[in-house]
Amino acid sequence: MIVMPTIDRSPDHDLASTLRTALRSADPQLSKFDPLPRILAHDDFNSGLHGWVELGGNYNGKGEYSSLDRHFRDFRPPQLSSCDFFDVGTHGAMSGTYALKLATRPYPGHTATGIRRLTMSGRGLLQIEAYLAYKAEAVVDPAAENGFGDMAWDGNSHPSEAQFGAFTVATDLCGDDGIRYHTVARYQNADENGNMLRQWKYPTVPEPTPREHYEGKVDLPYAADFTAPDPDDWQVYGEPQELCMNEVPTKVNWHYLRWVIDTRTRRNVELQLNDRLMDWSDVPVPIYEERYGSLENLLNFYFSVRSLSGQRNFLYLDSVVISADW
Repeated sequence: MIVMPTIDRSPDHDLASTLRTALRSADPQLSKFDPLPRILAHDDFNSGLHGWVELGGNYNGKGEYSSLDRHFRDFRPPQLSSCDFFDVGTHGAMSGTYALKLATRPYPGHTATGIRRLTMSGRGLLQIEAYLAYKAEAVVDPAAENGFGDMAWDGNSHPSEAQFGAFTVATDLCGDDGIRYHTVARYQNADENGNMLRQWKYPTVPEPTPREHYEGKVDLPYAADFTAPDPDDWQVYGEPQELCMNEVPTKVNWHYLRWVIDTRTRRNVELQLNDRLMDWSDVPVPIYEERYGSLENLLNFYFSVRSLSGQRNFLYLDSVVISADW
């Protein structure tokens, strides 16, 4: 039996909700979000990184970095960026100067990841919101007139759109006697050949862990898809969704993302990108068969960007709000 969170409809709750709404509406930074009652983090990257760091693998007690899994050894850290481009100069973020930038290397399959590490003080609805933009690296290349994959320059479409692979938002959660699980939502824009997909996807298996590598169960090569290495372990959700690339790789348009999960039932709830609201309540959440120690109440969020074409891919985050209803 699935127990869904109850809604407090008492007069005191209504008054508190009204006051929260009024205060949020008066705040230019928060009014563009729609958080749950308890705001855990409001990360405006004009004031720093706010704890978003590179996803680093585990290494042994001797401090030997050679013990890191191979796919962890070359992740790139997030950086503050004023979104500079060769043609327009400094673009800036959606609000202010700086955005959080994740940048891959120019290598097929390479991933850059930014993770935010918290812990849970309760169980219930959990939400992450962000304003994001995605781009392939802008280059001046006469050969680009020949196009890439499904895209050729025609005054409206640009080959760089097909050079962007995928971005992912995910969690790493653990509690209740070591039960660990990930919730994952990936937008795959194109494949390695530049065929446009524009599909939302989710994995059907848990993410491989360093402990599984240590036990000899997995051994991922460099630039592997660390979330779910086997392409057959990914399922497509719904119909394709076309986003706003806006014709060239130096025009930045910000997209609104909102994702809700339920940590009480370990389930997805809903996903929103711009004006598309998606019911994710039937999207499965794989759970590790074995229990994990030292991770009680683990509450991690991460964003990642993955290049499939080998062109450098970028994901920009203007700001992020993480909120809960517990």
